[in-house]
Amino acid sequence: MTIQVLVVDDSAVVRQVMQAIVNEAPDMQVYAVASDPIFARHHMEKKWPDVIVLDMEMPRMDGLTFLRQIMSERPTPVVICSSLAEKGAELTVQALAAGAVDVVTKPQLGVKGFLEDAKQEFWQIIRAAAAAHLPRRSGTTQAAVKSVHKSNADLVNLARTTDRLVAIGTSTGGTQALEAVLTRLPRTCPGIVVVQHMPEKFTAAFADRLNTVCQIEVKEAESGDRVLAGRALIAPGGHHLEVQRSGAQFIAKVFRGPVVNRHCPSVDVLFRSVAKQVGRNAIGVIMTGMGDDGARGLLEMRNAGARTIAQDEASCVVFGMPKEAIKLGAAQEIAALDQIPDLIGN
Repeated sequence: MTIQVLVVDDSAVVRQVMQAIVNEAPDMQVYAVASDPIFARHHMEKKWPDVIVLDMEMPRMDGLTFLRQIMSERPTPVVICSSLAEKGAELTVQALAAGAVDVVTKPQLGVKGFLEDAKQEFWQIIRAAAAAHLPRRSGTTQAAVKSVHKSNADLVNLARTTDRLVAIGTSTGGTQALEAVLTRLPRTCPGIVVVQHMPEKFTAAFADRLNTVCQIEVKEAESGDRVLAGRALIAPGGHHLEVQRSGAQFIAKVFRGPVVNRHCPSVDVLFRSVAKQVGRNAIGVIMTGMGDDGARGLLEMRNAGARTIAQDEASCVVFGMPKEAIKLGAAQEIAALDQIPDLIGN
């Protein structure tokens, strides 16, 4: 069955290149292109797409408003095609929270060459999006934002090294899954380290957004950050994250390095460091995502005595990474997304 793709972008060059790239793949085709969501609606009235590739900044209606309409009306896999600019990153993080499946970044210059070079990865993203399981979302699509007062006194009380540590790895669909987990954790939860496959410059905006809706502190990891109870550190895009021991403390090491399992940051890199440095005092969680990054690292964690958990198929947007971990025997437990906070938070 051919995947029917609708491209919505105000750049004629991007529309042309996207159409050519998608149509090269044997199992997909662009059946229509549109310069903005209003024109896209006309095409969708005649034929509903399997996947929408959507720009964020467009005339007449922005991509975020259009996305929210679609997700409340008829949830459809949407891949965001976003600029690396700061404004584009902030909008894209909001779009991922609103239900977008994945993001393809586009530079402000050299878009044609960039997209042509990345076509194999783009095909994989579209295939994963087409197979995604999307729940119906409410009209607002945004998580309820709690008023969380993080006083200095509270932070001082929690400023101790946790004797336990939680490592989480996720990819496609993971921004929503992470929000579902982290917003339910109490401020007494163990320290958390996270790899979410996300392009460079997007993770800071993602961490900042989570920090506004969570009781715990959430920040983009920096080398030397302590892993503390009530804090989650998220690997920066384009950098690997490892956990190191310094005396009685666990600290973050952030560094540039070659891709591992096609990713930087890589879940395997994080999990392997946790297996080595934390051992039986760790909990490893692998959640929704495409590919197999993290499966072998989770197995190393289990072999080191850690408790290991994989998200179940029914609650995954894409049952790729957890499936591979389960096949390897890396997961001691298989849990629905809404069960994971209770498994790791106490």
